[in-house]
Amino acid sequence: MTTDLNKPETKEQGVKNIQPNIGLDKDVLKKDNEMLNAYLADLHVLYIKTRKYHWNVAGPSFKEYHEFFEEQYKALEEVIDEVAERIRTLGGKPLSTLEDFIGNTSLKEDHSGEVKTLNMFERLLADHEQIVRELRENVTTADEELEDAGTADFLTGLMETHEKMAWMLRKYLS
Repeated sequence: MTTDLNKPETKEQGVKNIQPNIGLDKDVLKKDNEMLNAYLADLHVLYIKTRKYHWNVAGPSFKEYHEFFEEQYKALEEVIDEVAERIRTLGGKPLSTLEDFIGNTSLKEDHSGEVKTLNMFERLLADHEQIVRELRENVTTADEELEDAGTADFLTGLMETHEKMAWMLRKYLS
């Protein structure tokens, strides 16, 4: 499903859509917002998966794992808000429906029933590492192709966040 991410809001809604005049071409803003919305979709799938594991973890280390997953999904909540606000800053409209998230994510939902704790950590680690690889490519695209240092810097910080979350998950698997 493709959406027009820079479509102006109608006058009927009572909102005048004034595009940012920040030294970036309209096409650059559109590409930035498409890239950011794809990442936003990934974040929502990862957030839901992390919450699922928070709710369903079991075993002798339940309390520690339950709290660890809570820390991770709360960190993802903050990132989700930052990304949506960056999209708005660049004149775009963040994806905001489950259908849009599923249609634009590169991650897979976890439809399995009961998941062993070890598999929870492995699946989240794989998702964070996939996101890091995609963000690394997006940083290069934003910096070199789009010449948007602001978005490149923004994505670099987010990549570092996912690298740290992946490191923490990896330590549970050591």
